[in-house]
Amino acid sequence: MIIFLKGLLFGFLLAATVGPMWVLCFRRTLAQGALAGFVSGMGIAVADGLYGAVAAFGLTAISGFLLQHGFWIRLAGGTFLVYLGVKILLSNPATNGNEVPKVSHPKAFLSTLGLTLANPPTILAFVAIFAGLGLASNADYGTASLVVLGVFLGSASWWVLLAAGAGWLRGRVGPKLVRVINVVSGLTILGFALWQLAAVLR
Repeated sequence: MIIFLKGLLFGFLLAATVGPMWVLCFRRTLAQGALAGFVSGMGIAVADGLYGAVAAFGLTAISGFLLQHGFWIRLAGGTFLVYLGVKILLSNPATNGNEVPKVSHPKAFLSTLGLTLANPPTILAFVAIFAGLGLASNADYGTASLVVLGVFLGSASWWVLLAAGAGWLRGRVGPKLVRVINVVSGLTILGFALWQLAAVLR
């Protein structure tokens, strides 16, 4: 139970760290509602759980493949983040009854899942954290499963809170403030994207 709670806390703190996915989920919630933000967050939580499983169960074949092709995976992820950042930066809030173009829930889930998985070195971070939690790669399956479940539930808990909070704000902000949020969100995501691309190319 102690190690499950450690995994839960780690998953929550990992998700709560401000990054491109944090900004994307927040902005999607404001634009489309709490359900869109929740679905996007679940894509991230599932990706965290998958990477956690690779680290916890010592799946060296999978981690080796992902790390070997990490350059192209991260390059693709960074390029897509540039696209998202520009798209959000140029988008305008709905006025005069016009609807903001919406991303379907399956597409929202898959986009955040893919973007989160587009950073294979995350596996190394999970390995290091799990070692700090006292979980070796040769731990029994029951213990490893509890940690992975804790990471997933902790991550999911944060995205539920974020979607609920941003959903509460939706409808309480006018078009001008939404436009400001779009600009800040777009520039922030572009900044993360350029940082990732620079790191990859370096």
